[in-house]
Amino acid sequence: MSQIATPDIAAEGKRRALTTPLDGLIIAVARRVGGGKAKEVERFIKFAFIGVLGFLIDFGALFLLQSSVLPPVDHLDQRLPVNVAIATTISFVLAVTSNYTWNRLWTYPDSRSYSIRRQLTQFTIVSVIGWIARTVWITVTYVSSGVLSTSLIRLFVSTYQPGLLDEHKLGTMVAQFIGVMVVMLWNFVANRLWTFNDVD
Repeated sequence: MSQIATPDIAAEGKRRALTTPLDGLIIAVARRVGGGKAKEVERFIKFAFIGVLGFLIDFGALFLLQSSVLPPVDHLDQRLPVNVAIATTISFVLAVTSNYTWNRLWTYPDSRSYSIRRQLTQFTIVSVIGWIARTVWITVTYVSSGVLSTSLIRLFVSTYQPGLLDEHKLGTMVAQFIGVMVVMLWNFVANRLWTFNDVD
């Protein structure tokens, strides 16, 4: 009777790994910069690339929502912070979904000892903590960020006279940019130590 060969888990994880044209460059940079920690540097670079994609999804969705159904001010120039919170939440959920999928397939393809449900739950918890901090930050600072940003633009372009809507949209984007940078670092560390801690 012949014995059927069964692939080991590590080999199966390798087969499922997503490859991209960037992989060779990322590995070369990680080896050069990371030395003995090259694999961790490779993961961080991939995580950062995915973060940039998530950032584009996040900002793109926010821009579309604020330009259409969820403006930050109404037709009477009254502030609508609830719209700001809803728009940033929707854009955040879209970005998190993309980030989890890409990180599972590309950054941590060897993380297979935990179920997708468990990892998605952990990833979501980490992301929600970041989302809460980010949303509070954006909602509290978007007005002052808009005032500061438009003042800086006026230093270089004296004819620039934005309306309140444009000022608040710009302020939301600036506050979101700062929030995204801080949350990206939080997400990488927390997910590496908790969600994807089953990899070497």
